[in-house]
Amino acid sequence: MAYDEDLAERIREIVHSEPGLTEKRMFGGLAFLINGHLAASASSQGGMLLRVDPAETAALVERPGAARFEMRGRKMNGWLRVDATALETDDQLESWVTRGVTYARSLPAKDARR
Repeated sequence: MAYDEDLAERIREIVHSEPGLTEKRMFGGLAFLINGHLAASASSQGGMLLRVDPAETAALVERPGAARFEMRGRKMNGWLRVDATALETDDQLESWVTRGVTYARSLPAKDARR
């Protein structure tokens, strides 16, 4: 399944003016990176993959539509899958994307040559 291009465009509208922004195909979706760190991604599995502060993961998965991202059977702190139903309004999407951008921005910039 291809990623949701409409969702990708909605994310792009939110992050378009962020310094250090790049777009990259990752995990079958379209990722939006800040200084080399994934902030949010329109997922090929529907909804969005989001990077968040690992210390906030437990509280965030209590929100409707949010779950820990699972890779190879392991649920990851600091990574969320946000269901499309929790991204229907612009305010919902902006709230999640802003959280991802804020966390990505808090990390040291990655070497641009990577």
